[in-house]
Amino acid sequence: MLAKQRPQPPVRPVGLIAVWLAVFALLTAGLPRPGLAATLEVGAGKPYPMPSAAAAAAHDGDHINIAAGSYFDCAVWRANDLTIRGAAADTTVITDKTCQGKGLFITYGNNIKISDLTLTRARVADFNGAGLRAEGGNLTLERVRFVNDQDGLLAAPAPGKSIIIRDSLFLHNGTCEGGGGCAHDIYVNEIGLLRLEHTRFFETRSGHHIKSLAHQTEVIGCDLADGPNGSSSYVVDVPHGGGVLLRDNHIEKGPKSENHSSALIIGEDGVSQPTPEIVVEHNTFLVDGDYNSYLVNNMTATEAQLKGNTLQGNAKALRGDGVVH
Repeated sequence: MLAKQRPQPPVRPVGLIAVWLAVFALLTAGLPRPGLAATLEVGAGKPYPMPSAAAAAAHDGDHINIAAGSYFDCAVWRANDLTIRGAAADTTVITDKTCQGKGLFITYGNNIKISDLTLTRARVADFNGAGLRAEGGNLTLERVRFVNDQDGLLAAPAPGKSIIIRDSLFLHNGTCEGGGGCAHDIYVNEIGLLRLEHTRFFETRSGHHIKSLAHQTEVIGCDLADGPNGSSSYVVDVPHGGGVLLRDNHIEKGPKSENHSSALIIGEDGVSQPTPEIVVEHNTFLVDGDYNSYLVNNMTATEAQLKGNTLQGNAKALRGDGVVH
């Protein structure tokens, strides 16, 4: 007896399916896809002509490459885990236009990395315009230039989060024109860690080079100088206390500095967070003006530890509790 044969499945038009798959791939190439990281190209003749267009399309984990050029634009980055990269710090320039009355770039997402571009000429009505306004957490900057902004970087509270800046430049930022407080090169509110490495601050205007309300503030291998024309107040201001590490920096207060008292001041607004340590070591501090100034003005009960610092001009070591080695 012959076995019954199973019905065979219909023959599919393989060629037609392949054609449709190819067309779909072409139509979706370069577009961000939820759940899959994409690379978004920005610039003249690119899929996204301006950074703001890429920011609106970006999904978590995407990479954004911004070609060389000057962009009259601002961008609001809401996705997480973004990598935003220019062609080079001196050739990719975001300038003049601010978003939400805050800044040129605004980062709401977490774990964002930005490198190789310039953020310049940020202005807003309340004199607080930032090159970069950080509203999320865990931000890393490398080879980013902040030039002629009211605030260079202004960061909102993000408890337990970090901001790390390496190999960057803050030039001609700051203002005290608003009447409601000054703008600075860097002003971070309550975050876990502010860490600056191998970064230059030069000719800050009226405000501080660095104002930090972080629980831990670290400045390592940086050049912080007024030069002949800078009018900065403090070099590093840690007004509410917190751990501090200053190591291997070159610090200069110039003849036009608007605050002669000290380079680093800690706790002048009252200590409202733990200050486990104040370590200031192997720095060079030059006072290039007809006044005396302290390297450290410590207004906390934590003893500052000063070691191996070089004092030049009218520089003094320490005012307040601490030990000088």
